[in-house]
Amino acid sequence: MTVDLHEAWLAATAPATETDRAAIEACVRDYFEGWFDGDAARMARALHPELAKRSFGQTGDRAPVLLTDTAPVMIEATAEGNGRVRAGGRPPRIEIVDAGGGIASVVGRSEHYQEYLHLVETPDGWQIVNVLWRWSDGHGPRA
Repeated sequence: MTVDLHEAWLAATAPATETDRAAIEACVRDYFEGWFDGDAARMARALHPELAKRSFGQTGDRAPVLLTDTAPVMIEATAEGNGRVRAGGRPPRIEIVDAGGGIASVVGRSEHYQEYLHLVETPDGWQIVNVLWRWSDGHGPRA
């Protein structure tokens, strides 16, 4: 008997259910809306403790620098209200690109940010583990 490894992999990777997709979207909404509302509890709920949030060349001088933020930094910045100045960026558009087997890839776009997010399903629910972001055109220190 010959086993098609691709078919076996597809069978082992259960697609996300509608419940999963709703929970993934809710997590991403907690992330964006928590930021814009200064709601650190929502931000903390959305982020995995090992979050790596990165941007490349997004400083005012467009220096080719990779900047990294962590979950504690994001939660503190949210509590300080750093995102409130950009509250007009709501509502974000959320596109679940792929989801299944406890992982998901999402594109989030608001007026101010374009972000690529990776999520994982944890015992505490869906959480964001990786973010790569850039300023939306016309926004940020380089606008």
